Amino acid sequence: MQSFNQKTINDVIKLNGVGLHNGVTVNLIVKPADENFGIKFCRTDIDQSNLIEANYQNVVEPILCTKIKNNNGTTVSTVEHLMAAFFGEGIDNALVEIDASEVPILDGSASEFVDAIRSVGIKEQKEPRKFIKVLKKVEIRDGNKFMSIEPLDNDLVVDFEIVYSNPLIRTRRKEFKLSETDLYNIYNSRTFCLYEDIDFIKSQGLAKGGSLENAVIVKGKEILNDDGLRNRHEFVYHKILDCLGDLMLSGNRIFGHIKTSQGGHALTNKLLVKFFSDNSNWTLESGNMVKKNNQIKELLKKSPSASI
Repeated sequence: MQSFNQKTINDVIKLNGVGLHNGVTVNLIVKPADENFGIKFCRTDIDQSNLIEANYQNVVEPILCTKIKNNNGTTVSTVEHLMAAFFGEGIDNALVEIDASEVPILDGSASEFVDAIRSVGIKEQKEPRKFIKVLKKVEIRDGNKFMSIEPLDNDLVVDFEIVYSNPLIRTRRKEFKLSETDLYNIYNSRTFCLYEDIDFIKSQGLAKGGSLENAVIVKGKEILNDDGLRNRHEFVYHKILDCLGDLMLSGNRIFGHIKTSQGGHALTNKLLVKFFSDNSNWTLESGNMVKKNNQIKELLKKSPSASI
């Protein structure tokens, strides 16, 4: 059920693990935050200028992960899985303290973040949420890749297609609908990599902490992980997970229909930048107004002749 008020966590969450790309062991603490605080990261290993707002405008170098940076150059990377957990569990306000430059990859999915949030519980706050309502279609194209967003009343739909020449992954397409989709398989889907790409990725200084413990590795028609896939759509579901985390950087939840083929962190960020660059593309609605409109629609469904 859609919530119309802001939420935070009930208590402090503590997690630790290794960064996927920097290979550094990191401690992460998530703390409750006041209404209208949003999601902010605090680099506790840095004394000054260590607060970074989780916002699409702060995204830099979105290559194989989402990295955000403040005005003083302080960064934190691989925020997308934690942000997706915040998105799915309805967390609007939280302070994330982290003692290194990368969020721990844990098992490569969002499941451990979600379990941690559920273990402490969620607190509903008094201030209403604001929802971003899409007014006009906006599209980004990059060769064969594309991503678009268009109007949709009081819901978010993500229609995601992946296209790989690998015979196991192939072309796959799934649709996520916020009002109807069970998030379990999306939360539980891990990041993945082609075996033949590993050397190149590592040559770029990335994936220093990568292993079969936190990523699905595909070699030809074979999954190298002993446990195989967690679900038959794990590849495309993980891409949807990343997309939801990146959309959470809009600052408010979006009502709209997103379609993409071969999308990724960079394309999502480019779409958000283009979308928000023109005020005629969108408007903000308060949770109270959305709730009232939903009540009117339900009343009209039950009694089409009703006068409002």
